[in-house]
Amino acid sequence: MTTNLPPVVDRVAFEAEVAALRVREKAHTQESDALAAQRRRLPMVEVPAGTPLTGPNGPTTLLEAFEGRRQLILYYFMWHAGHPAAEQCEGCTWCSSQVRELSYLHSRDITYAIVAQGPYPESARYHEFMGWEMPWYAAEGEPLETLLTGRHVGMMHLVSYVRDADRVFETWWTTRRGVELVDNSYRLMDLTVWGRQEPHEDSPDGWPRNWPVDGHLLKVDGRPIPQWARLAAGHPDSL
Repeated sequence: MTTNLPPVVDRVAFEAEVAALRVREKAHTQESDALAAQRRRLPMVEVPAGTPLTGPNGPTTLLEAFEGRRQLILYYFMWHAGHPAAEQCEGCTWCSSQVRELSYLHSRDITYAIVAQGPYPESARYHEFMGWEMPWYAAEGEPLETLLTGRHVGMMHLVSYVRDADRVFETWWTTRRGVELVDNSYRLMDLTVWGRQEPHEDSPDGWPRNWPVDGHLLKVDGRPIPQWARLAAGHPDSL
């Protein structure tokens, strides 16, 4: 582990550097607001409201996934059918573990749910093992192709919808690093002196870079990181 640290200065010099950075931080916040404003002005495309999903009570539809609210955000979870819990997607596990409190979304007429891209029974057991509380659905084959028209089925996606009575419209989507929008952990890491500790980061020489961007990025000892707490609590991980 490196012991490299930033130079030590007095409080006046430190606050001057923070003030200079704050100008850029505020600009970043304002640009984020501008992007959100542009996002709200995108056109939308209709999606078949009756597209079938499988949920805890059996067959259901995209429209029913709104749970009566006007807006819906779906995270499409990469699923490795037939694989054990330890081999499920560490990236999707990371994203899903960040979303806990849903009441703030519900207060703004938004439902948040996950669609596993695979069979419902084993993916639902993973949902239970992980202790997640958000609604969980599954889709395969033609329904999944319909929901992800023109995109890479099997890849993680974050998609926003709105409904007008019984019609459903897609309003925005992202994939790959775009799904970091649901994350808290990386944003907090970015506030620390050593950051994410990944090789691609622009950090001073000698800073720790112990987390390679590969299949081990979000794993410890061969498992997605949050699984270890569930095992320690005695929750079985058999799918």
